[in-house]
Amino acid sequence: MTHKDEATVELVRKTDHKTLAIWAIDCVERVLPYFEKKYPEDHRPRNAIESLHAWIDTGVFKMSDIRKASLTAHAAAREVGEDNAARSAARAAGQAVATAHVPTHSIGAANYALQAIHRAASPLDADAAVAKEREWQYQHLLRLGERSSPE
Repeated sequence: MTHKDEATVELVRKTDHKTLAIWAIDCVERVLPYFEKKYPEDHRPRNAIESLHAWIDTGVFKMSDIRKASLTAHAAAREVGEDNAARSAARAAGQAVATAHVPTHSIGAANYALQAIHRAASPLDADAAVAKEREWQYQHLLRLGERSSPE
Protein backbone atom coordinates (compact mmCIF):
# COMPACT_ATOMS: atom_id res chain seq x y z
CA MET A 1 0.00 0.00 0.00
CA THR A 2 2.30 2.80 1.16
CA HIS A 3 5.79 1.29 1.11
CA LYS A 4 8.71 3.61 0.46
CA ASP A 5 9.24 4.15 -3.22
CA GLU A 6 12.97 3.82 -3.95
CA ALA A 7 12.92 6.41 -6.73
CA THR A 8 11.37 8.95 -4.37
CA VAL A 9 13.82 8.05 -1.58
CA GLU A 10 16.72 8.61 -3.98
CA LEU A 11 15.29 11.94 -5.13
CA VAL A 12 14.86 13.02 -1.50
CA ARG A 13 18.55 12.27 -0.89
CA LYS A 14 19.48 14.72 -3.69
CA THR A 15 17.09 17.51 -2.68
CA ASP A 16 17.89 20.45 -0.41
CA HIS A 17 16.35 20.79 3.03
CA LYS A 18 13.93 23.66 2.44
CA THR A 19 12.66 22.17 -0.81
CA LEU A 20 11.86 18.98 1.08
CA ALA A 21 9.95 21.02 3.66
CA ILE A 22 7.91 22.69 0.92
CA TRP A 23 7.25 19.28 -0.66
CA ALA A 24 6.15 17.84 2.68
CA ILE A 25 3.70 20.71 3.16
CA ASP A 26 2.34 20.28 -0.35
CA CYS A 27 1.82 16.54 0.21
CA VAL A 28 0.00 17.18 3.49
CA GLU A 29 -2.16 19.98 2.10
CA ARG A 30 -3.69 17.49 -0.33
CA VAL A 31 -4.98 15.28 2.52
CA LEU A 32 -5.40 17.63 5.48
CA PRO A 33 -9.05 18.30 4.52
CA TYR A 34 -9.83 14.72 5.59
CA PHE A 35 -8.94 15.76 9.13
CA GLU A 36 -10.23 19.31 9.06
CA LYS A 37 -13.68 18.36 7.75
CA LYS A 38 -14.12 15.76 10.46
CA TYR A 39 -12.57 17.83 13.27
CA PRO A 40 -13.03 21.50 12.30
CA GLU A 41 -12.28 22.77 15.82
CA ASP A 42 -8.95 20.90 16.14
CA HIS A 43 -6.21 23.03 14.65
CA ARG A 44 -3.18 21.03 15.82
CA PRO A 45 -2.29 19.48 12.45
CA ARG A 46 -2.79 22.83 10.68
CA ASN A 47 -0.65 24.54 13.34
CA ALA A 48 2.11 22.02 12.66
CA ILE A 49 2.07 22.99 8.98
CA GLU A 50 2.10 26.68 9.93
CA SER A 51 5.16 26.06 12.13
CA LEU A 52 6.96 24.53 9.17
CA HIS A 53 5.95 27.48 6.98
CA ALA A 54 7.42 29.81 9.62
CA TRP A 55 10.74 27.94 9.54
CA ILE A 56 10.83 28.07 5.73
CA ASP A 57 10.04 31.80 5.73
CA THR A 58 12.33 32.91 8.56
CA GLY A 59 15.00 30.26 8.89
CA VAL A 60 14.46 30.46 12.66
CA PHE A 61 14.60 27.00 14.17
CA LYS A 62 13.62 26.30 17.76
CA MET A 63 13.68 22.59 18.44
CA SER A 64 11.16 22.96 21.27
CA ASP A 65 8.64 24.59 18.91
CA ILE A 66 9.12 22.02 16.16
CA ARG A 67 8.91 19.13 18.61
CA LYS A 68 5.77 20.50 20.25
CA ALA A 69 4.07 21.07 16.89
CA SER A 70 4.92 17.53 15.78
CA LEU A 71 3.85 15.89 19.03
CA THR A 72 0.55 17.77 19.17
CA ALA A 73 -0.31 16.79 15.58
CA HIS A 74 0.44 13.16 16.46
CA ALA A 75 -1.70 13.52 19.60
CA ALA A 76 -4.56 14.70 17.41
CA ALA A 77 -4.07 11.58 15.30
CA ARG A 78 -4.13 9.31 18.35
CA GLU A 79 -7.35 10.94 19.54
CA VAL A 80 -9.04 10.05 16.25
CA GLY A 81 -8.72 6.46 17.40
CA GLU A 82 -9.65 4.37 14.39
CA ASP A 83 -7.40 4.01 11.39
CA ASN A 84 -8.95 6.32 8.83
CA ALA A 85 -8.00 9.11 6.44
CA ALA A 86 -8.32 11.80 9.14
CA ARG A 87 -5.86 10.02 11.41
CA SER A 88 -3.35 9.51 8.60
CA ALA A 89 -3.64 13.17 7.56
CA ALA A 90 -2.87 14.34 11.11
CA ARG A 91 0.14 12.00 11.22
CA ALA A 92 1.30 13.41 7.88
CA ALA A 93 1.27 16.90 9.39
CA GLY A 94 3.25 15.70 12.41
CA GLN A 95 5.89 14.18 10.16
CA ALA A 96 5.99 17.21 7.87
CA VAL A 97 6.85 19.70 10.61
CA ALA A 98 9.62 17.37 11.80
CA THR A 99 11.24 17.93 8.40
CA ALA A 100 12.60 21.21 9.82
CA HIS A 101 14.78 19.09 12.10
CA VAL A 102 15.48 16.04 9.91
CA PRO A 103 14.97 16.43 6.14
CA THR A 104 14.07 12.78 5.60
CA HIS A 105 10.95 13.18 7.74
CA SER A 106 9.49 14.53 4.51
CA ILE A 107 9.24 10.91 3.33
CA GLY A 108 7.13 10.11 6.39
CA ALA A 109 4.81 12.99 5.57
CA ALA A 110 4.45 11.77 1.98
CA ASN A 111 3.82 8.18 3.08
CA TYR A 112 1.18 9.17 5.63
CA ALA A 113 -0.46 11.25 2.90
CA LEU A 114 -0.53 8.15 0.70
CA GLN A 115 -2.04 6.22 3.60
CA ALA A 116 -4.76 8.88 3.93
CA ILE A 117 -5.51 8.60 0.20
CA HIS A 118 -5.72 4.82 0.52
CA ARG A 119 -8.06 4.99 3.50
CA ALA A 120 -10.29 7.60 1.88
CA ALA A 121 -10.75 5.64 -1.35
CA SER A 122 -13.14 2.79 -1.95
CA PRO A 123 -11.46 -0.62 -1.70
CA LEU A 124 -11.70 -1.09 -5.46
CA ASP A 125 -10.07 2.28 -6.20
CA ALA A 126 -7.53 2.50 -3.36
CA ASP A 127 -4.48 1.05 -5.12
CA ALA A 128 -5.00 3.18 -8.22
CA ALA A 129 -5.54 6.30 -6.08
CA VAL A 130 -2.30 5.65 -4.21
CA ALA A 131 -0.37 5.02 -7.43
CA LYS A 132 -1.68 8.27 -8.90
CA GLU A 133 -0.77 10.23 -5.76
CA ARG A 134 2.67 8.60 -5.53
CA GLU A 135 3.34 9.69 -9.12
CA TRP A 136 2.17 13.24 -8.32
CA GLN A 137 4.45 13.33 -5.27
CA TYR A 138 7.49 12.24 -7.30
CA GLN A 139 6.83 14.60 -10.20
CA HIS A 140 6.10 17.48 -7.83
CA LEU A 141 9.38 16.95 -5.96
CA LEU A 142 11.21 16.84 -9.30
CA ARG A 143 9.67 20.19 -10.31
CA LEU A 144 10.40 21.79 -6.94
CA GLY A 145 13.99 20.59 -7.09
CA GLU A 146 14.45 22.02 -10.56
CA ARG A 147 13.20 25.42 -9.34
CA SER A 148 15.55 25.47 -6.36
CA SER A 149 18.63 24.42 -8.35
CA PRO A 150 21.07 27.23 -9.14
CA GLU A 151 21.05 28.14 -12.82
